[in-house]
Formats: sequence, structure tokens, C-alpha cells
Amino acid sequence: MLFNSFSFLFLYLPVVLGGYFTLLRWRAGWTAGWLALASLFFYGYWDTRYLPLLLGSIVFNYWCARHRRLLLFGVAANLVLLGYYKYANFFIDSMNQLGMHWHGWAIVLPVGISFFTFTQIAYLVDCHRGGAGEYRLVQYTLFVSYFPHLIAGPVLHHKEMMPQFDRPARLDMEDIGIGLSIFVLGLGKKVLLADPISVLVGPVFAPNAQPQLVEAWIGTLAYTFQLYFDFSGYSDMAIGLSRLFGVRLPLNFNSPYKAANISEFWRRWHMSLSRFLRDYLYVPLGGNRRGTLQRYRNLMLTMLLGGLWHGAGWTFVVWGALHGVYLVLHHGWQAVAGASAPRWWGRWLTMLAVMLAWVVFRAPDMGTASDVLRGLAGLNGVSLPRGAAGFAEPLGALGWQPAFDGIRWIDFSGPAIPALLLAMVLALFAPNTQDLLGQPLRWSPVKWRSAAMALLFLGCLFNMNRVSEFLYFQF
Repeated sequence: MLFNSFSFLFLYLPVVLGGYFTLLRWRAGWTAGWLALASLFFYGYWDTRYLPLLLGSIVFNYWCARHRRLLLFGVAANLVLLGYYKYANFFIDSMNQLGMHWHGWAIVLPVGISFFTFTQIAYLVDCHRGGAGEYRLVQYTLFVSYFPHLIAGPVLHHKEMMPQFDRPARLDMEDIGIGLSIFVLGLGKKVLLADPISVLVGPVFAPNAQPQLVEAWIGTLAYTFQLYFDFSGYSDMAIGLSRLFGVRLPLNFNSPYKAANISEFWRRWHMSLSRFLRDYLYVPLGGNRRGTLQRYRNLMLTMLLGGLWHGAGWTFVVWGALHGVYLVLHHGWQAVAGASAPRWWGRWLTMLAVMLAWVVFRAPDMGTASDVLRGLAGLNGVSLPRGAAGFAEPLGALGWQPAFDGIRWIDFSGPAIPALLLAMVLALFAPNTQDLLGQPLRWSPVKWRSAAMALLFLGCLFNMNRVSEFLYFQF
């Protein structure tokens, strides 16, 4: 069940909200149990085969947390489970490329396994450090399975969430107003920006497409902004949905494409994952406490593992390695130069570096990534796509007669190109969700804002004729 589907908006959500508000009046202490049951139903709706896996993981980790001598065993068991479902066939395929002849396993990746596994590993580690308290099984089940974040994050920390689940529930109209506003803004990002742009991406990243200059740049720009508005839209919807129940999820995006350097980018992009990688990988490895070389090594290891977390493929490993190199170069430059470059220059250089890494991240294999990167450099040709023929007249007046060849997929009369241009302007220059609503997020009953949100929601409904999954579901 997708947040951007009619079944979720007009069936599941009203039932869950109705039950929640009814319990608030008659049995307020049961609200956590109701939300936990609703969340388990939400997960089981995807594929009932993996509901026992989620329940078993919750019970096992809760049991380990209550027996401190089993904490390290619990962490290892979680990693083994994740390794089996996510990386077993990747290991087999890698061995076969080295000359082995092993047969792969028929494994289907359970949706959300990376998120609920990392959430519980962090909890067990904190229990081992003595930083986690005792909670009832109902609250712990809700913490892990909470439906707004279960499938694609944010990655939650128990210190932020468990006290909220444990306190008395209440009805707050400000929470309702701001929750609906954030949800509608996220829905607009997904339906009106990310989905229209997506048609520009697939053909460029198809195997053997060999996109030429203009095609490669349009496809790369399209994926860069599709991924941002798709995942940022999901995060906004998750935050908005949770706020309807009076629960505040952490922010996950803060205009990352406005970052002036790669360190700032990672403080703004997928903020909950960046925090997890810092607290549970980079710092335990030694962080920057043991000298410059050790710091660079820790940065590289953290980003390599962060890349591998996203997917079982060498493209994700290379993507993580690229960002590790970016971070090392950035810190090395600061150490040598003693200062950062001008912000405007740093923004565009960072944006270019991130885009080149997204090419590897999106490509199905390194050969396809190489083809797209060659296209960006013009090494596959520089002819314009056929769809751009109407834009060639000014070039002809200058004496250049461009050829029209290559992929026949760019439709300059459709919504994709205008949506891409709008997405670029919004991501690079416009205020983000928290800027619009204020920080801390707040809501006031202003008529023009309510009217704007209603119109945006209607626009989303009229464009939900083709419901598509969120990109981060595959990670």
C-alpha cells in the first residue's frame, strides 16, 4: 500500500485515524497497541509471507535487549539476517565472475528490511552501552514497525521515539493542521515532480543505450532531481502522517543541493542515515581522534559500507567509494588551504560531483554507468535528440546544422521537461518544507495557506492516474 494511492488515502488512513481518535476518547492507553496493529497490517499488506519475519525480528531483539549478555549475539544475528536476504546472491554472483560456478538462491528481498534491521541494531548497541531504557513490548513493536517510517525511513532512534510512544496520547488540532500540510507538500513532490520526470531517466540508463551529449545530461539531471523529490517527498509524507498522531519524526532533508561542500551535503541529505553512519560506524572506528590518515581511512570505510547498505551491487560500492574520496579530498583541501572555497563556486562543484556519483548509483551495472559518463563528456556523439528538432532553428541561423539522431524519447511537448526545469529551480533556490512552515514546524489557520494546500491536494489527486513506488523501497 503506497502513500500516494487512493486505497491508502481514502481507506486505510481514515480507518486508522478513526480508530485512534475513538480510543483517545474511551481508552487512551490502548492507542499504542492500535497503531502497532495498524502498522503490522500495513506491512503485511505488501506481502504476508514476510510479516512473520518482521514479528520474529521484533520479538528476538526485544528479548536480546532484556538480556545484556546476548546483546552482541543479537547484533550479529541481525547482520546475518540482513546479509542473507540482501547480499547472499551478490556474493554468489561476484564469485561466479571470478570463475566459480555456484547457483544463486531464489531470495526475495523483504521490503524495508534495511530500515527495521538498522533501527534495531542501533537499539541493541545503545543497550550494550547502557544508554537505552526498559520499554514494554507494545511500545517496542510500535517503535520498530511504525508505518509512516517502516518501509523507507527515516532511520529512527529510540531516544527520540520511545518517550513519545510511552506518554499519554492527546488530540491536538495544531498537529492535525501541520501534519496534513507537510503530507500534502510531500505528495506534491512525488506526484507532480518526481513521477513526471521519471520518463526521462529509464531510456538513458538502459543497457547499451549509449546516450549522446544532450540525452546524457537530461537523463542525469532528471535522475538527480527525481531521486531528491521522490525520497524527500516520502520523508515529508512520513513526517506529516506521524504528526497526525502527535508523534514527531526527525527531519530527513534540508535542501542538500544547496550545500557548498560534500560534508555539508551529507549533513543535509538523508540526515537520519548520515547520523546513523556517524554514530554507529565512523565514531566507533575511531572518527578523527587518531590522526589524519586514520580519519581518512574511517571516512572511506564508512562511505563504502554506506554505499553497500543501499544495495547489493558493485555500482553501490563504487558510489560509496566516490563519496569517500570526495570527503577525503574536501578535508584534505581544508587542511592545506586553511579555508573553504567561495560558496557559489563550492555549490556548483559539489552539485557536479554529486551528479556524477548519481550516474553510478542509478546504473544497473558499471558498463552502463561508463556509457552515460562518456555521453556526459560528449564521447558518444553530440547530435540532438529528435524531439528537440523545433529548437534547432536558432542554431541554423548561426550556420550550424545539427544532426538529429540517437534516442527518440525526449518529448518537448509533454510535461517532463517543464517538470524538470521547475524541480531544478525549487531544489536549488526555493525554500524547503521546514522553511515554509517554520522551524520548529508550526501551523496557524491562515485561509490562503489552507486554500493553497487544498488546491495542491486536488492537483495531486487528478494526477494519480499512474501510481508508482518510491525509489528508496528497493534499498
